[in-house]
Amino acid sequence: MTQHGFDDEDEDDVPEWVDQVMATVAKEVRRRRKELGMSAQELADACEEIGHRIPRNVIANMESGRRASLPLVDVMVLAEALHTNPICLIYPVGYVERVQKLPLRDSEQTWGAMRWFTGAEPGEPLALDRMLRLFHRHESEQQALNAAESSEQHEAWKAKSASNPTQREEALSAQAFYAERAALAKQRLRSLRASIREEGGTPPHLMRTRFMSPFDDGYEEEDI
Repeated sequence: MTQHGFDDEDEDDVPEWVDQVMATVAKEVRRRRKELGMSAQELADACEEIGHRIPRNVIANMESGRRASLPLVDVMVLAEALHTNPICLIYPVGYVERVQKLPLRDSEQTWGAMRWFTGAEPGEPLALDRMLRLFHRHESEQQALNAAESSEQHEAWKAKSASNPTQREEALSAQAFYAERAALAKQRLRSLRASIREEGGTPPHLMRTRFMSPFDDGYEEEDI
């Protein structure tokens, strides 16, 4: 299923941008539904179980191109019912080669359009939104902290179970190295979380990797 560019088509054959977006979603819903072995009725039932009713005839009309509109809430629920992400219905990377990102634009690679939509494309002005940048950096530093602490714990275990003084010293040295990296990551996280609050936002939960219990869902603020 490949969506071609527009420069090789007659102008009269080019669908309106809105129609094109709807057609892309509809085709991907049908492809995904078939892939999962679901009937249109089963998909409708799944949507109703989620809490948002999309009747079978509405799904059939959408897939056949007879539906006049496609609300965002429907895309969200259809994605959940199809065990995928809403963005994958709008920009089916790997199944649609090119899409028209906005009206009056040439078609472009679907992967690039998806990165623009999600704010992951650094070259796009909208991706420079300060809060979005802060959250991206927060996620990166959280991953760095988790990796450093995991390595620190591993080296501590190696030092404790070392069979000779040389191995123990090497492990302790590595443990100190990762402890320093963890401390720096915590420092950067404190700064990022303060910046998020200064911008009027709420920082995301801090997910910890060490000494987790079934009731422990994150760091306390004082942990960093």
